[in-house]
Amino acid sequence: MNRRRTALLSLTALLAAGLAAVPAGPAGADEVERIRNGTFDAGTESWWTSGVTAGPDGGGLCADVPGGTVNRWDAAVGQNDLALTEGETYRVSFRASGAPAGHGVRAVVGLQVPPYDAYHEVVPQLDVSGDTYTYTFTAPAGTAQGQLAFQLGGAADPWRFCLDDVSLLGGVPPEKHEPDTGPRVRVNQIAYLPRGPKNATLVTEATTPLPWQLRAASGAVLARGRTVPRGVDASSGQNVHSIDFGARRTPGTGLTLTVDGETSRPFDIGTAAYEQLSLDAAKFYYTQRSGTPIRDDLRPGYGRAAGHVDVAPNQGDGAVPCQPGVCDYTLDVTGGWYDAGDHGKYVVNGGISVWQLLSTHERALHARTGDADRLGDGSLALPESGNKVPDILDEARWELQFLLKMQVPDGEPLAGMAHHKIHDEQWTGLPLLPSADPQKRELHPPTTAATLNLAATAAQAARLYEPYDRRFAATALTAARKAWAAALAHPDVLASEADGTGGGAYPDGNVTDEFYWAAAELYLTTGEREFKDHVLTSPVHTADVFGPVAFDWASTAVPARLDLATVPSRLPGRDAVRRSVRAGADRYLATLRAHPYGMPYAPAGQRYDWGSTHQVLNNAVVLATAHDLTGDAKYRDGAVQAMDYVLGRNALNVSYVTGYGEVSAQNQHSRWYARQLDPASPRPPAGSLAGGANSSIQDPLAQEKLKGCVGQFCYIDDIRSWSTNELTINWNAALAWMASYVADQG
Repeated sequence: MNRRRTALLSLTALLAAGLAAVPAGPAGADEVERIRNGTFDAGTESWWTSGVTAGPDGGGLCADVPGGTVNRWDAAVGQNDLALTEGETYRVSFRASGAPAGHGVRAVVGLQVPPYDAYHEVVPQLDVSGDTYTYTFTAPAGTAQGQLAFQLGGAADPWRFCLDDVSLLGGVPPEKHEPDTGPRVRVNQIAYLPRGPKNATLVTEATTPLPWQLRAASGAVLARGRTVPRGVDASSGQNVHSIDFGARRTPGTGLTLTVDGETSRPFDIGTAAYEQLSLDAAKFYYTQRSGTPIRDDLRPGYGRAAGHVDVAPNQGDGAVPCQPGVCDYTLDVTGGWYDAGDHGKYVVNGGISVWQLLSTHERALHARTGDADRLGDGSLALPESGNKVPDILDEARWELQFLLKMQVPDGEPLAGMAHHKIHDEQWTGLPLLPSADPQKRELHPPTTAATLNLAATAAQAARLYEPYDRRFAATALTAARKAWAAALAHPDVLASEADGTGGGAYPDGNVTDEFYWAAAELYLTTGEREFKDHVLTSPVHTADVFGPVAFDWASTAVPARLDLATVPSRLPGRDAVRRSVRAGADRYLATLRAHPYGMPYAPAGQRYDWGSTHQVLNNAVVLATAHDLTGDAKYRDGAVQAMDYVLGRNALNVSYVTGYGEVSAQNQHSRWYARQLDPASPRPPAGSLAGGANSSIQDPLAQEKLKGCVGQFCYIDDIRSWSTNELTINWNAALAWMASYVADQG
C-alpha cells in the first residue's frame, strides 16, 4: 500500500524462544560461512526443531512432519544467532527432499527477535529424490540475532522432510539484475482501437528514420512507414524512435510491427479486449472482500474461506478494540475490501477507491459515450448479481458499508468522526490467507481526513443508490452529514506518520482538499446552500490543482473538480470549472506529446511515484473527462494513448496488468495471491494492476536489485518488492475507470 514500510513477520522466529543461544560469528567478514554444522556431521548440534520428530539420517537431518497442522510455522527446523551485516550479500543454499513429493518448505532468513523481519524467503516445492536450492540476497539490516528456518507445517497428511548441505555464505558478489525486455519494439500488447491512435516505440542506436512494417498474423505486410527519431528518453535513458501507424483502421488479431531487425510482441486492432478488461478490472474487488467466503464457482481457482469473521485462528473484526488509550469501545467493522496485499482496511484509501468505482458508473450515466449496462446487473458475477442493481454498485456497496461502520458512535468523544484504519497489531508474513491471520486487530484513531472521505463517498452514494435502495441512500446521506459536522468541529485531527506498525500509516498533513471534495459531493447530492458556499469560498476552488500527478488518496481536489464539471448542478460559475478541467487536460496532453513513450506523466527529475501506473491512468482520467465535456477528439486520443504505457509500451516491455499481454506482471505483492512463494496459491487474478516503477525503491529486494535505476526501470515483478509490485484497491479503481472509458470509445 502507498507510502508505508512493510515488515515481513517471520513467525518461525517465535518457535525459537527459550532455546540456548550460540555465540555469533564475526560480522562483516568476506566469504564467511554463517551456518554451523550445515552438513550435520555433528548430528543436530546448533539446530533446533519444533513440532516435528527429527534426527540424523543418511548424513543429513530428516524430520517426520505430522499431518493436520494449520500453519507453516506449526512444524519447523532452524538455526539461530546468525550474524548478518547490513548491505552485505549472502548466498543461501541447501539440499532438501520431501516424501511424498509435492510438499513445499518455506525457507526464511530473518530476525529471531521482534519485530521478526524476514530478510529473504522462498518456498521451493520438493521431490523425493531431492535437489539443491541456491538463492542470493542482500541483508537490509545488521544483526547478531539472525535466523535460518525451514517451516514445514500446514499439510493435511504426514510427510518426511530431509535436509543437508545447508550454507549461508557472506561476502559473495551481488547478482546484477538484468531485466529481459524482449524485442526492442515496444507496443500496447493488448489492442489499439480501430479509429484510435496507434503508436509504438523503438529502442535503437540509430539516429535517422528507419523503415517499419505492420504485419498480419500470416506475415502479410499491411502497412509501411518510417520511424521518427526522438533522441534519448530521460525516463529510461534509451535512445528511441516513435512509430505512428494510426492510418490502419481495419480490425485484426495477432498483428506485429517489424523494424530495425526486430519484431514486436503481438497485438490486436479492435475493442473486445477493452470490453473484457473493463469487467476484469472491476471483478478484482470481489476476491479482495473481507468478511465473506469467496465462492469458487464465481471465481474459479480463487475460492477461499472468509477472513476476519471471529473464527480461529482469526481474532476477527466483529468486536475490534482501539489501540491502547484511543477509545474504550469496540466496533463491528466486518466486511470491506482488504486494501492491498496485506490484511489491513483503510478509510482514506477505501474512500478514493469507492469514489472512482462510483464515478465509473456515474460517468456512464452522463457522458455522451457512456454505457451503464456494461457494468450492470449480472456483469461481474457477484453473489448479488440478479438483484436488479448494477453490479458495480453492488461491489462498491461492500466497501461503503464498511466505511459506515468506521464512524465513531453517538455519545462517544469525537462522535461522527471516522477511524482512520483497522489492521493487525503487527505485520504478518507471506504467504498468509486472510482466514489464517492470527493477529490481534486494532482500530486506529479517528482523523479529519478519514471523516471527510466518509462524508464525500457517502454523499456520492446517496444520489447514486437512491433509484435502487432509498433506505440505504438515506442512511448514507445521514452519515455524510454527521461526518461533515464532525470534521468542521475537529478540522485538524491528523494521522501520525509514525503509526505504521502492522499496517500503512497513510498520513496527510493538509485536508483542505478533502473539505473541498466532501462539500462538493454533498452539494451535488443535496443542492444545499451550506455546501455550495463552502465550495465557492474554498481556496481550492480557484487553485490550479492539475499538477504532474492529478490525484490520489492524499490529493482529492481533482475528484471534486471533475464531479463539479460533469454532474448536473446549478453551481454558479460552472463554466469556469469546466474550463479548468480543459486547461488541466491541455497540460497532460502537452506532456504526452513531448514524451518519447507517449504518456501524460513526467514527474520532476524522472522520480517515479509509488503506484506510478495508476498515476498515469489518473492523469488520463482528466483527459477523458475533457473529452466527455467537449467532444474534442484530441482529448479522447490522449486518454486512449495513455493506456499504451500500462499495457506494454514502456521501457521494460511488460504489461502491468496480469493476464493481459504476452508478458504481464504475475507476482504482485500479496499474502494470498502468492504462487511465487507457494505453488498451492494462485497468481493475482486477470485484470490486477501492478504498482509499477517507483524511484524510491523502499523494499529490500528492490534496493538490492534496482540500485541506481532510472525512471521506468525502477520495477521488478517479484512478490517481495512491495514498493514496486504491490496491488491495491485504489490502483485498480483507476484501471477500471479507464478500461470502461476506452471500451466506450469502441
